[in-house]
Amino acid sequence: MTAAYDTSEILIDKVSDWLKQASLRNTDLETVVRGCCERLAATGIPLKRIHISLSMLHPLYRAMGFTWRPGEGLKVEGYRHVEPGEEKNDLFLKSPYFHLLSQGIENLRRRIDVDTQPEFPIFEDLKKEGITDYLAFVSGFDEEWTQGILGSWSTDRPGGFNESDIAALLRIQSRLAVATRVAVLSQLAGNMLTTYLGTGAGKRVLSGQVQRGDGETIRAALIMTDMRGSTAIAEQAGRQVFIDTLNQFFDAIATPFSEGGAEILSFLGDGFLAVIPCARHRGPSEIACRQALAAAHSAVARMTQLNDQRRADSLPEVGYGIGLHVGNVMFGNVGLRDRLTFSAFGQAVNEVQRLENLSKKYKTPIIASDEFALYSGGNWKMLGTETLRGTDYDMKIHSPIEGGKGTVTEYVPASKARELTDAEQLILLHRDKYLMNRRKAS
Repeated sequence: MTAAYDTSEILIDKVSDWLKQASLRNTDLETVVRGCCERLAATGIPLKRIHISLSMLHPLYRAMGFTWRPGEGLKVEGYRHVEPGEEKNDLFLKSPYFHLLSQGIENLRRRIDVDTQPEFPIFEDLKKEGITDYLAFVSGFDEEWTQGILGSWSTDRPGGFNESDIAALLRIQSRLAVATRVAVLSQLAGNMLTTYLGTGAGKRVLSGQVQRGDGETIRAALIMTDMRGSTAIAEQAGRQVFIDTLNQFFDAIATPFSEGGAEILSFLGDGFLAVIPCARHRGPSEIACRQALAAAHSAVARMTQLNDQRRADSLPEVGYGIGLHVGNVMFGNVGLRDRLTFSAFGQAVNEVQRLENLSKKYKTPIIASDEFALYSGGNWKMLGTETLRGTDYDMKIHSPIEGGKGTVTEYVPASKARELTDAEQLILLHRDKYLMNRRKAS
């Protein structure tokens, strides 16, 4: 039988210190778990298998699972949300973890004997790996234990864990619970900000752009969409049917833009505003506009499929409009001191909204500005010249055509300089005040 030496407390202190530092640095969840496993193995504890599961708030996953084995590294799994009507995992109900949760206890240790009937089905798999000893634990992040960490330590050493191993593992699992909770909360913040603000805006907020007036001017291809006849659908079909219709509409029309590189900044009732940021040169502007145009064509095709299906189901068609533009926008925080929104503002945003609204007048799904049509290439039909509401200059507007010779060859900018909107001026005012105060403080 292999001698079971006592675990070094000095080395365990090092693992504990690393987890503490990982918590302070907001280290990501996967790095925390992998780093803990590798460092524990380096202390000399004969770990054959480590499993960690964490419940978390995420749009797609209800929990994340991590399994580590020496020489194999870390395997990561996501456990998707269980939809209504789907069966719950029977294996979990027969697992040591469920036993811990149902009995309200924090630790469970079992020797894995090859000659006895296993208490839990998972022990059959552990036998095949040569596991001799198993120590499971649970640590809740709240009083109801709706969120928390579940885990197990396993060894294949003859005789199993000794007392110093168990003492070290119990100590580390407490520190690991703290580090993973910090990582989960940080990841949760990122998930929520990305879900509700969009990827770019979420990153900006996490990076510290949280004060009223924080922002920057960016150039971007702009997309505005709107659903037609939504009021009639809501009044005639009822709330739930309208919500389902709205989700179908967004799935069809917004997905191509999201997958095509656009950042959806906000859903405005039954429409949305999206941007594809680009540099201020012609080349990047062309790339962004072509991405937006390709996504718009895909959105039209998806809406056609949706309406075909709705007709087959004896449901009314969903009308819509898409406005496309390119220009400079103010990107940042505006609002009350204790209630802010992070979005894009400026004359170009107002213009793309007016362009989208013109799709009603010209009875075409896509309306683009002269500048967007030039940058995006392709074939376009000029619909006319419009003085957009809120402006005092003319703008040529276009709709895309298949084939033909309608390519835009030149762009004539507005004759008068565009003035900053109230929102832009507000952001600049607060930004200048913030910079002045910071200079005084330094």
